[in-house]
Amino acid sequence: MSPQSAREDRWLFVTLLAVTVVSSIVSSLGAPLVPSIAERYDVPVSTAQWILTASMVAAAAATPVIGRWGSGRLRRPVVVGALLVVLAGTLLAALPLGMGPLIVGRAAQGIGLAVVPLTLAVARDAWTGDRLVSRLSLLSVATVAGAGLGYPFTGLVADQLGVAGAYGMGAGLVAITLVLAWRHLPRTAPGEPQPVDLPSAVLVAAGTVAVLLAVSEGEKWGWLSAGVLGLAAGGAALLVGWVVRTRHLTGRGRLPLVDLRLAARPGVLGPNAVAFALAVGMYGLLTIVVLLVRADGSAGWGLDRGAAAAGLVLVPYAVCSVGGSRLALRVSRRFGPHLLLPVGATTFAAAMVLLALHHHTLPAALLAMAVGGLGSGFTFSSLAPLIVPHVPREETGSAMAFNLLLRYLGFSTGSAVSVALVGVYGGDDAAFRATGLTLAALCFVTGAVVALAGRRRPGTPVPA
Repeated sequence: MSPQSAREDRWLFVTLLAVTVVSSIVSSLGAPLVPSIAERYDVPVSTAQWILTASMVAAAAATPVIGRWGSGRLRRPVVVGALLVVLAGTLLAALPLGMGPLIVGRAAQGIGLAVVPLTLAVARDAWTGDRLVSRLSLLSVATVAGAGLGYPFTGLVADQLGVAGAYGMGAGLVAITLVLAWRHLPRTAPGEPQPVDLPSAVLVAAGTVAVLLAVSEGEKWGWLSAGVLGLAAGGAALLVGWVVRTRHLTGRGRLPLVDLRLAARPGVLGPNAVAFALAVGMYGLLTIVVLLVRADGSAGWGLDRGAAAAGLVLVPYAVCSVGGSRLALRVSRRFGPHLLLPVGATTFAAAMVLLALHHHTLPAALLAMAVGGLGSGFTFSSLAPLIVPHVPREETGSAMAFNLLLRYLGFSTGSAVSVALVGVYGGDDAAFRATGLTLAALCFVTGAVVALAGRRRPGTPVPA
């Protein structure tokens, strides 16, 4: 490789890493501020939590759309255009216009997460062999690590410059990433742009919002109230309608938003199931640890710390996520990749148990987050390398888009459900423990199911 080619290779990887990390950082901006925003706008914490949930729902709906639009020659323009939307949303969120515009801005920021599958597709086109596996792992875990980095970034900047300052700094990061993408992303790519089933994207977004709104407001409105039951039933009907529409389009030979047959094939189904379940656990953990650090202790739990402390508690999580991804690569080379998902899920369950049973000091919370980071690193770094060999090259973007759609749906579900569970269980210290143990059980069962399924013959890899 010539010096010029080596320099271009490095800049391409730096650009892909920047797009992934900055998108994740910006999507998590404001998380340590949820209690403060609830107080500022006089809304329940479950309502303020929508500054996180909205970005995840937007990411879930936009991911398959951008995955289709970003094929072939449109890949670079789509990535650049999505980053422009993120920049606009970050600037909107920085303005003191009220809760509504803040949530709209946060939803626009979630579009950045939808370009992550395109970075993986670029990587598959650019590299092969061990270099491809290593860089896919790093890009995959960068989503998780970036979310962890966004928390301390928000907390530290907000303590000095307020909410507007945190989003202003986020806008600066997006602007730098936009310049990198404009200069270093390949101007051509194999394949052709694909048609997009926009009605399906609307069904996914509307259905998810309705269900999660029912969950987040159930405690306030009453779990058996007409509003909650209507939202839950309507949301479920919309999601079922999306599945029916997808099967109908597939049966007629037309291209659906996501190919559910591809998503359910051997070798792909397991990672997809884990992506959703562990994403619920991950954002549940991130949410309740922020509530723990910020709560004043009046309910029997809480450390009564500021936004900076709530952000810094995520540093061990982000650091150990990267460390876990590197360790996962070594384990995969020595023992095979089949151990990664069960070990990752079990490690994450252990982190939830630690936090549930020992949460009365900041060091205990830091330890739980470090263990959770290891579990996330093991799990999320292994998803792309496990999926990619089992799908055709031209469907890499679509397959990873669906995996990330499930991941983002899991994030939004964990964000809303974790707060709701604390309320359902009574809001006291026992409720906090029960919430942590419930999320731990979800992760543990997921790991056990994947381990048992892994004994069956894996799907046949697709030639590159």
